[in-house]
Amino acid sequence: MVSAQRLPASLTALDVALAAVLRDLVPVQPIELPPADALRSIAAEMPALRAYPPHDVAVNDGWAMRANDLVGASSYAPLAVTELPVWVVAGAAMPGGTDCVVDADAVDTSGPFPQVLAEAIPGQGVRRAGSDVAAGRAVIAAGEPLLPRGLLLARAAGLELLRVRRPRLRIVNIANGELTAQLIADTARLAGAEVTCTAATPDVTAIASELDTAGCDLVITIGGTGVGHTDAAVNALATLGTLIAHGIALQPGRTMAVGRIDATSVVALPGAPDQAFAAWWAIALPLLDRLSGRQPRRTLALPLERKIASGVGIAEVVLLTRQQGYWAVLAIGDLSLEAIARAEGLLIVPGAAEGFAAGTLVDAYMLRE
Repeated sequence: MVSAQRLPASLTALDVALAAVLRDLVPVQPIELPPADALRSIAAEMPALRAYPPHDVAVNDGWAMRANDLVGASSYAPLAVTELPVWVVAGAAMPGGTDCVVDADAVDTSGPFPQVLAEAIPGQGVRRAGSDVAAGRAVIAAGEPLLPRGLLLARAAGLELLRVRRPRLRIVNIANGELTAQLIADTARLAGAEVTCTAATPDVTAIASELDTAGCDLVITIGGTGVGHTDAAVNALATLGTLIAHGIALQPGRTMAVGRIDATSVVALPGAPDQAFAAWWAIALPLLDRLSGRQPRRTLALPLERKIASGVGIAEVVLLTRQQGYWAVLAIGDLSLEAIARAEGLLIVPGAAEGFAAGTLVDAYMLRE
Protein backbone atom coordinates (compact mmCIF):
# COMPACT_ATOMS: atom_id res chain seq x y z
CA MET A 1 0.00 0.00 0.00
CA VAL A 2 1.28 3.46 -0.94
CA SER A 3 1.31 5.90 1.95
CA ALA A 4 -0.01 9.42 1.45
CA GLN A 5 2.55 12.09 0.61
CA ARG A 6 2.51 14.67 3.39
CA LEU A 7 3.45 18.30 2.96
CA PRO A 8 6.47 19.45 4.97
CA ALA A 9 5.91 21.39 8.15
CA SER A 10 7.09 24.61 6.47
CA LEU A 11 6.47 25.68 2.89
CA THR A 12 9.27 26.70 0.52
CA ALA A 13 9.18 30.37 -0.43
CA LEU A 14 8.14 30.89 -4.05
CA ASP A 15 11.24 32.88 -5.00
CA VAL A 16 13.51 30.25 -3.45
CA ALA A 17 11.81 27.40 -5.32
CA LEU A 18 11.85 29.31 -8.60
CA ALA A 19 15.54 30.19 -8.28
CA ALA A 20 16.36 26.54 -7.58
CA VAL A 21 14.61 25.18 -10.68
CA LEU A 22 15.97 27.93 -12.93
CA ARG A 23 19.56 27.37 -11.80
CA ASP A 24 21.79 26.21 -14.67
CA LEU A 25 18.81 26.11 -17.06
CA VAL A 26 19.71 27.33 -20.56
CA PRO A 27 17.64 27.84 -23.72
CA VAL A 28 17.15 24.87 -26.02
CA GLN A 29 19.00 24.73 -29.32
CA PRO A 30 17.30 26.51 -32.24
CA ILE A 31 15.56 24.52 -34.92
CA GLU A 32 14.42 25.53 -38.41
CA LEU A 33 10.73 25.54 -39.25
CA PRO A 34 8.77 26.72 -42.30
CA PRO A 35 6.67 29.82 -41.61
CA ALA A 36 3.48 27.75 -41.65
CA ASP A 37 4.72 25.78 -38.60
CA ALA A 38 6.51 28.58 -36.75
CA LEU A 39 3.52 30.51 -35.39
CA ARG A 40 3.96 31.31 -31.67
CA SER A 41 7.46 29.82 -31.58
CA ILE A 42 10.11 32.03 -30.01
CA ALA A 43 12.46 33.60 -32.54
CA ALA A 44 16.15 32.77 -32.42
CA GLU A 45 18.79 34.82 -34.23
CA MET A 46 17.82 35.08 -37.90
CA PRO A 47 19.56 36.31 -41.05
CA ALA A 48 18.85 39.86 -42.22
CA LEU A 49 16.01 40.27 -44.68
CA ARG A 50 16.31 41.35 -48.27
CA ALA A 51 14.54 44.51 -49.38
CA TYR A 52 10.85 44.17 -50.24
CA PRO A 53 9.66 44.93 -52.78
CA PRO A 54 13.00 44.14 -54.44
CA HIS A 55 12.36 46.77 -57.13
CA ASP A 56 9.99 49.66 -57.78
CA VAL A 57 6.44 48.42 -58.50
CA ALA A 58 3.27 50.07 -59.76
CA VAL A 59 0.64 50.80 -57.12
CA ASN A 60 -2.16 51.04 -59.65
CA ASP A 61 -2.87 50.38 -63.33
CA GLY A 62 -1.70 53.10 -65.69
CA TRP A 63 1.03 54.40 -67.97
CA ALA A 64 4.63 54.13 -66.74
CA MET A 65 6.54 57.32 -67.54
CA ARG A 66 9.31 59.64 -66.35
CA ALA A 67 8.00 62.64 -64.39
CA ASN A 68 10.64 65.08 -65.70
CA ASP A 69 9.43 64.43 -69.24
CA LEU A 70 5.91 65.61 -68.38
CA VAL A 71 6.65 69.10 -67.06
CA GLY A 72 4.01 71.56 -68.34
CA ALA A 73 1.66 68.92 -69.77
CA SER A 74 -2.06 69.66 -69.39
CA SER A 75 -5.32 69.29 -71.25
CA TYR A 76 -4.75 72.87 -72.55
CA ALA A 77 -1.18 72.16 -73.58
CA PRO A 78 -0.96 68.47 -74.49
CA LEU A 79 2.54 67.01 -74.68
CA ALA A 80 3.07 64.85 -77.75
CA VAL A 81 5.30 61.80 -77.37
CA THR A 82 6.82 59.76 -80.14
CA GLU A 83 6.01 56.35 -78.67
CA LEU A 84 3.11 54.98 -76.69
CA PRO A 85 4.17 54.64 -73.01
CA VAL A 86 4.33 51.20 -71.39
CA TRP A 87 1.10 50.11 -69.72
CA VAL A 88 1.59 48.56 -66.25
CA VAL A 89 -0.78 46.86 -63.88
CA ALA A 90 -0.76 47.16 -60.09
CA GLY A 91 2.06 45.12 -58.61
CA ALA A 92 4.10 44.95 -61.82
CA ALA A 93 7.76 45.97 -61.90
CA MET A 94 8.35 49.48 -63.20
CA PRO A 95 10.14 49.56 -66.58
CA GLY A 96 13.66 50.92 -66.58
CA GLY A 97 13.89 54.71 -66.85
CA THR A 98 10.37 55.33 -65.47
CA ASP A 99 9.48 56.74 -62.07
CA CYS A 100 5.73 57.44 -62.09
CA VAL A 101 2.40 55.98 -63.17
CA VAL A 102 -0.23 58.24 -64.71
CA ASP A 103 -3.91 57.36 -65.05
CA ALA A 104 -5.31 55.86 -68.25
CA ASP A 105 -7.19 59.05 -69.19
CA ALA A 106 -4.02 61.13 -68.78
CA VAL A 107 -2.78 59.88 -72.16
CA ASP A 108 -4.81 60.56 -75.32
CA THR A 109 -4.19 57.85 -77.93
CA SER A 110 -6.87 58.93 -80.46
CA GLY A 111 -4.58 60.96 -82.72
CA PRO A 112 -1.56 60.05 -84.84
CA PHE A 113 0.75 60.64 -81.85
CA PRO A 114 0.04 59.88 -78.15
CA GLN A 115 -0.48 63.03 -76.11
CA VAL A 116 0.02 63.40 -72.36
CA LEU A 117 -2.61 65.59 -70.69
CA ALA A 118 -1.25 65.90 -67.13
CA GLU A 119 1.95 66.38 -65.17
CA ALA A 120 3.20 63.92 -62.55
CA ILE A 121 5.73 63.88 -59.76
CA PRO A 122 8.48 61.29 -59.22
CA GLY A 123 7.12 58.33 -57.27
CA GLN A 124 3.47 59.00 -58.16
CA GLY A 125 1.66 55.66 -58.30
CA VAL A 126 4.87 53.80 -57.42
CA ARG A 127 5.93 51.76 -54.40
CA ARG A 128 9.68 52.16 -54.02
CA ALA A 129 12.05 49.24 -53.60
CA GLY A 130 12.50 48.47 -49.89
CA SER A 131 9.55 50.61 -48.82
CA ASP A 132 7.76 47.67 -47.14
CA VAL A 133 10.83 45.95 -45.74
CA ALA A 134 14.19 47.71 -45.56
CA ALA A 135 17.21 45.61 -46.48
CA GLY A 136 19.10 44.39 -43.43
CA ARG A 137 16.31 44.42 -40.88
CA ALA A 138 15.32 41.30 -38.90
CA VAL A 139 12.06 39.42 -39.18
CA ILE A 140 11.68 39.88 -35.44
CA ALA A 141 14.03 40.32 -32.51
CA ALA A 142 15.42 37.15 -30.98
CA GLY A 143 13.40 36.14 -27.95
CA GLU A 144 10.09 37.47 -29.23
CA PRO A 145 7.18 35.20 -30.23
CA LEU A 146 6.53 34.87 -33.94
CA LEU A 147 3.08 36.29 -34.59
CA PRO A 148 1.24 36.63 -37.92
CA ARG A 149 2.72 40.11 -38.48
CA GLY A 150 6.26 38.76 -38.28
CA LEU A 151 5.42 35.83 -40.51
CA LEU A 152 4.10 38.31 -43.08
CA LEU A 153 7.57 39.85 -43.32
CA ALA A 154 9.21 36.44 -43.56
CA ARG A 155 6.95 35.35 -46.39
CA ALA A 156 7.34 38.66 -48.21
CA ALA A 157 11.11 38.25 -48.04
CA GLY A 158 10.85 34.71 -49.40
CA LEU A 159 12.26 32.96 -46.32
CA GLU A 160 11.48 29.26 -46.48
CA LEU A 161 12.85 28.39 -43.03
CA LEU A 162 12.94 30.34 -39.77
CA ARG A 163 15.26 29.74 -36.81
CA VAL A 164 13.19 29.34 -33.66
CA ARG A 165 13.31 27.80 -30.21
CA ARG A 166 10.45 25.44 -29.41
CA PRO A 167 10.83 23.55 -26.11
CA ARG A 168 9.32 20.07 -26.03
CA LEU A 169 6.83 19.77 -23.18
CA ARG A 170 5.43 16.48 -21.91
CA ILE A 171 2.19 16.64 -19.87
CA VAL A 172 1.24 13.66 -17.73
CA ASN A 173 -2.39 13.78 -16.62
CA ILE A 174 -2.94 11.81 -13.41
CA ALA A 175 -6.58 10.70 -13.11
CA ASN A 176 -9.54 13.06 -13.41
CA GLY A 177 -7.52 16.12 -14.37
CA GLU A 178 -8.65 16.32 -17.99
CA LEU A 179 -10.01 19.87 -17.76
CA THR A 180 -6.83 21.12 -16.13
CA ALA A 181 -4.58 19.20 -18.54
CA GLN A 182 -6.35 20.78 -21.51
CA LEU A 183 -5.98 24.25 -19.98
CA ILE A 184 -2.24 23.78 -19.42
CA ALA A 185 -1.68 22.21 -22.85
CA ASP A 186 -3.47 25.06 -24.63
CA THR A 187 -1.60 27.66 -22.58
CA ALA A 188 1.74 25.97 -23.26
CA ARG A 189 1.13 25.90 -27.02
CA LEU A 190 0.34 29.61 -26.94
CA ALA A 191 3.67 30.09 -25.14
CA GLY A 192 5.50 28.40 -28.03
CA ALA A 193 5.95 24.86 -26.74
CA GLU A 194 5.62 21.61 -28.64
CA VAL A 195 3.24 19.65 -26.44
CA THR A 196 2.64 15.91 -26.06
CA CYS A 197 0.09 14.57 -23.61
CA THR A 198 -0.20 11.25 -21.83
CA ALA A 199 -2.07 9.88 -18.82
CA ALA A 200 -1.35 7.72 -15.79
CA THR A 201 -3.37 6.14 -13.03
CA PRO A 202 -2.74 7.48 -9.50
CA ASP A 203 -0.11 4.90 -8.65
CA VAL A 204 3.62 5.47 -8.10
CA THR A 205 4.66 2.78 -10.56
CA ALA A 206 2.22 3.89 -13.23
CA ILE A 207 3.20 7.54 -12.88
CA ALA A 208 6.90 6.73 -12.88
CA SER A 209 6.52 4.81 -16.13
CA GLU A 210 5.13 7.96 -17.79
CA LEU A 211 7.81 10.32 -16.47
CA ASP A 212 9.92 9.71 -19.54
CA THR A 213 12.30 12.61 -20.09
CA ALA A 214 13.69 11.30 -23.38
CA GLY A 215 12.87 13.67 -26.21
CA CYS A 216 11.48 16.42 -23.99
CA ASP A 217 12.82 19.52 -22.25
CA LEU A 218 10.23 19.92 -19.50
CA VAL A 219 7.79 17.54 -17.83
CA ILE A 220 4.53 18.71 -16.25
CA THR A 221 2.32 16.43 -14.20
CA ILE A 222 -1.31 17.27 -13.46
CA GLY A 223 -2.81 16.11 -10.16
CA GLY A 224 -1.60 13.79 -7.46
CA THR A 225 0.30 16.40 -5.45
CA GLY A 226 -1.94 16.63 -2.38
CA VAL A 227 -2.11 14.59 0.81
CA GLY A 228 -4.73 12.01 -0.16
CA HIS A 229 -4.11 8.26 -0.27
CA THR A 230 -3.88 8.27 -4.09
CA ASP A 231 -1.73 11.41 -4.43
CA ALA A 232 1.41 9.70 -5.72
CA ALA A 233 2.95 12.14 -8.21
CA VAL A 234 5.50 13.52 -5.77
CA ASN A 235 6.57 10.04 -4.63
CA ALA A 236 7.05 9.03 -8.27
CA LEU A 237 9.20 12.09 -8.92
CA ALA A 238 11.29 11.44 -5.81
CA THR A 239 11.76 7.81 -6.87
CA LEU A 240 13.14 8.70 -10.30
CA GLY A 241 15.01 11.92 -9.66
CA THR A 242 15.57 14.78 -7.24
CA LEU A 243 12.71 16.40 -5.38
CA ILE A 244 13.68 20.06 -4.95
CA ALA A 245 10.58 21.21 -3.11
CA HIS A 246 7.08 19.98 -2.29
CA GLY A 247 4.79 22.55 -0.79
CA ILE A 248 5.30 26.06 -2.15
CA ALA A 249 4.20 29.17 -0.29
CA LEU A 250 1.73 30.07 -3.04
CA GLN A 251 -2.02 30.61 -2.88
CA PRO A 252 -3.62 28.90 -4.70
CA GLY A 253 -1.28 26.05 -5.60
CA ARG A 254 0.62 25.34 -2.39
CA THR A 255 0.68 21.55 -2.95
CA MET A 256 2.76 21.84 -6.12
CA ALA A 257 6.21 20.28 -6.31
CA VAL A 258 9.33 20.84 -8.39
CA GLY A 259 12.27 18.63 -9.13
CA ARG A 260 14.54 17.14 -11.76
CA ILE A 261 14.99 13.82 -13.47
CA ASP A 262 18.56 13.84 -14.72
CA ALA A 263 18.87 17.29 -16.36
CA THR A 264 15.15 17.68 -17.14
CA SER A 265 13.01 19.88 -14.91
CA VAL A 266 9.73 18.43 -13.62
CA VAL A 267 6.86 20.52 -12.26
CA ALA A 268 4.03 18.71 -10.49
CA LEU A 269 0.90 20.87 -10.68
CA PRO A 270 -2.21 20.36 -8.54
CA GLY A 271 -5.22 18.90 -10.34
CA ALA A 272 -7.69 21.73 -9.64
CA PRO A 273 -7.77 24.22 -12.55
CA ASP A 274 -7.33 27.33 -10.40
CA GLN A 275 -4.40 25.88 -8.45
CA ALA A 276 -2.71 24.59 -11.60
CA PHE A 277 -3.25 27.93 -13.36
CA ALA A 278 -1.63 29.84 -10.49
CA ALA A 279 1.27 27.38 -10.18
CA TRP A 280 1.79 27.45 -13.94
CA TRP A 281 2.23 31.21 -13.96
CA ALA A 282 4.36 31.25 -10.82
CA ILE A 283 6.89 28.55 -11.75
CA ALA A 284 6.16 26.45 -14.85
CA LEU A 285 5.86 29.34 -17.30
CA PRO A 286 9.11 31.02 -16.18
CA LEU A 287 10.81 27.65 -16.76
CA LEU A 288 9.31 27.37 -20.24
CA ASP A 289 10.29 30.97 -21.06
CA ARG A 290 13.89 30.29 -19.99
CA LEU A 291 14.00 27.19 -22.21
CA SER A 292 12.66 29.13 -25.20
CA GLY A 293 14.99 32.09 -24.66
CA ARG A 294 12.01 34.41 -24.51
CA GLN A 295 12.46 38.05 -23.60
CA PRO A 296 10.74 39.13 -20.35
CA ARG A 297 6.98 39.09 -20.70
CA ARG A 298 5.23 42.40 -21.08
CA THR A 299 3.55 43.95 -18.10
CA LEU A 300 1.20 46.87 -17.74
CA ALA A 301 1.60 49.33 -14.87
CA LEU A 302 -1.68 50.79 -13.57
CA PRO A 303 -2.82 52.00 -10.13
CA LEU A 304 -4.99 49.68 -8.08
CA GLU A 305 -8.64 50.60 -7.83
CA ARG A 306 -8.81 49.29 -4.26
CA LYS A 307 -6.58 47.83 -1.59
CA ILE A 308 -5.22 44.30 -1.86
CA ALA A 309 -4.78 42.59 1.52
CA SER A 310 -2.43 39.60 1.60
CA GLY A 311 -1.09 37.34 4.33
CA VAL A 312 2.63 37.59 5.07
CA GLY A 313 4.61 34.49 4.16
CA ILE A 314 2.39 33.30 1.29
CA ALA A 315 2.66 34.64 -2.25
CA GLU A 316 -0.85 35.20 -3.59
CA VAL A 317 -2.06 35.23 -7.17
CA VAL A 318 -4.40 38.10 -8.05
CA LEU A 319 -6.50 38.31 -11.22
CA LEU A 320 -7.19 41.80 -12.55
CA THR A 321 -9.23 43.59 -15.17
CA ARG A 322 -8.85 47.13 -16.52
CA GLN A 323 -11.44 49.73 -15.57
CA GLN A 324 -11.04 53.42 -16.43
CA GLY A 325 -7.29 53.46 -16.12
CA TYR A 326 -7.12 51.29 -12.99
CA TRP A 327 -6.51 47.65 -12.21
CA ALA A 328 -9.68 46.26 -10.65
CA VAL A 329 -9.44 43.02 -8.65
CA LEU A 330 -11.44 40.07 -9.96
CA ALA A 331 -10.13 37.45 -7.57
CA ILE A 332 -7.33 36.91 -5.06
CA GLY A 333 -6.18 33.56 -3.71
CA ASP A 334 -9.42 31.78 -4.64
CA LEU A 335 -9.76 31.88 -8.43
CA SER A 336 -13.04 30.90 -10.07
CA LEU A 337 -13.08 29.62 -13.64
CA GLU A 338 -15.08 32.70 -14.67
CA ALA A 339 -12.43 34.99 -13.14
CA ILE A 340 -9.68 33.09 -14.97
CA ALA A 341 -11.56 33.48 -18.26
CA ARG A 342 -12.29 37.20 -17.76
CA ALA A 343 -8.94 38.32 -16.35
CA GLU A 344 -6.77 40.71 -18.36
CA GLY A 345 -3.86 40.85 -15.93
CA LEU A 346 -2.16 38.65 -13.34
CA LEU A 347 -0.25 39.88 -10.31
CA ILE A 348 1.70 37.78 -7.82
CA VAL A 349 1.86 39.50 -4.43
CA PRO A 350 5.23 38.55 -2.88
CA GLY A 351 5.16 36.55 0.33
CA ALA A 352 7.05 39.31 2.12
CA ALA A 353 4.32 41.87 1.39
CA GLU A 354 1.08 42.46 3.27
CA GLY A 355 -0.57 43.61 0.06
CA PHE A 356 -0.84 46.97 -1.69
CA ALA A 357 -2.76 50.11 -0.83
CA ALA A 358 -5.39 51.54 -3.15
CA GLY A 359 -3.78 53.69 -5.82
CA THR A 360 -0.47 51.79 -5.72
CA LEU A 361 1.07 51.44 -9.18
CA VAL A 362 1.55 47.74 -9.87
CA ASP A 363 2.96 45.86 -12.87
CA ALA A 364 0.69 42.99 -13.91
CA TYR A 365 1.42 40.34 -16.50
CA MET A 366 -0.84 40.70 -19.50
CA LEU A 367 -3.02 37.65 -20.07
CA ARG A 368 -4.25 38.84 -23.47
CA GLU A 369 -1.07 39.66 -25.38
